[in-house]
Amino acid sequence: MLNKYLFRRYLLFAITLFVNAMGIAYITKAALGTSPITSVTYVASMFTPLTMGQWTIVLNLLFVLLELPFMTRRQVREDLRIYLSQVVITFFFGLCIDLCMYIIRDLNPVDYISQMANLLIGCLILALGIALKVKADVAMMAGEYFVRVLSKHFRKDFGYMKLGFDWSLVAIAVILSFCFMGGLYGVREGTVIAALLVGPIVHFVSPWYRFIDAWITAPKVPTVQTDTNSIPTPHTVITIAREFGSGGHLLGEMLAKRLGIRLYDKEFIHLAAEKSGIDEAYIRRNEQSIPSFWLKCILTDGNESSRQQSLSPDDVLFLAESNIIREQASKEPCIIVGRCADYILQNAPSLIKVFCYSDRESAYQRCTTEYSVPADKARAEIAHVNRNRIAHYEYYTGEKWGDPHRYDLMLNTGSIGLQTACDLVEEYYRKKTTDKA
Repeated sequence: MLNKYLFRRYLLFAITLFVNAMGIAYITKAALGTSPITSVTYVASMFTPLTMGQWTIVLNLLFVLLELPFMTRRQVREDLRIYLSQVVITFFFGLCIDLCMYIIRDLNPVDYISQMANLLIGCLILALGIALKVKADVAMMAGEYFVRVLSKHFRKDFGYMKLGFDWSLVAIAVILSFCFMGGLYGVREGTVIAALLVGPIVHFVSPWYRFIDAWITAPKVPTVQTDTNSIPTPHTVITIAREFGSGGHLLGEMLAKRLGIRLYDKEFIHLAAEKSGIDEAYIRRNEQSIPSFWLKCILTDGNESSRQQSLSPDDVLFLAESNIIREQASKEPCIIVGRCADYILQNAPSLIKVFCYSDRESAYQRCTTEYSVPADKARAEIAHVNRNRIAHYEYYTGEKWGDPHRYDLMLNTGSIGLQTACDLVEEYYRKKTTDKA
């Protein structure tokens, strides 16, 4: 029997199909080229009697049939519900596309600015729909499922397989356009813009949908967990998130000496290398940054399950460090600098979350005098490192880095100095450990 939470997920998924269709309709009506996934169906509709929605049904049913040769009988049995649901989804989505095209039939922007505005509106609507679809997490559209089948069969990265699939459709659309219409139609700069924008937008809007969780998720029954995510953390742990140049590491060193507890910062590099098998030099270069952030968003469309199909070295590193953080916090009182530790240990009962920040001039002075950053490069380095830390934190946690609501102590070390900051954290630590005792 379909419980109410599963029903709500299906209902939400159906809504997302309409929202996605409206986004595609806006992008298409902008007349700057349609999105990559609908490029073939749009071009085909231009020289045949069938509509874009009808061609969407035809093409997606073809994908459903093509999946079978690449699936084992066991895979078909295990995924039978999702496999069969593609047929229903395909017909509904095709109808939604034609309905949305009809609803905005009078929208025909003439000048380029209006066309670009409609394109961007369409990208935003499509991104909102995709983010909702990810939240529903109950079914897959035929194109996406086809790529998943191929990536499993050929043991290739889902993200890159999806990227290749999308642009293969664009290539086919271009060929059809030249063969049947004698020129390039339906594929333009808007196709590229949609491909580049939608994924990152999905990533940034997804956290705003968390209010839906309670509506689509059944209350959890408390159970005894045995995995690393639930390692008990009975000790008082201090986590220090910090802006570059605020002296967060120095504060950690001072606290470690005063409190007689261990500091974990650079030590994570060696521990993470052992646990993940990743070279230490790679970790030093890429730790706490997202060097391919934009590409990751494009490859996954913000889809968490897609990202988990094949973890990148950055993801493996993050998971390894997360496990190390939980393990060390379960063993002893300690201080952990950076590495999203405040988020990873957020359910620990005795956690002190500190965020260090500083005014620009104080950060500049500390970087040039204590960190040996050249004066002419210090300001750019501060901005660069902070951007990386923001991207890293928000990519892996979905939370806002530096949000005062997430921390126990927000310390402006440029104003109060490290000594006073250390006094404040020490006082709070001793109070917390005394109350606990």
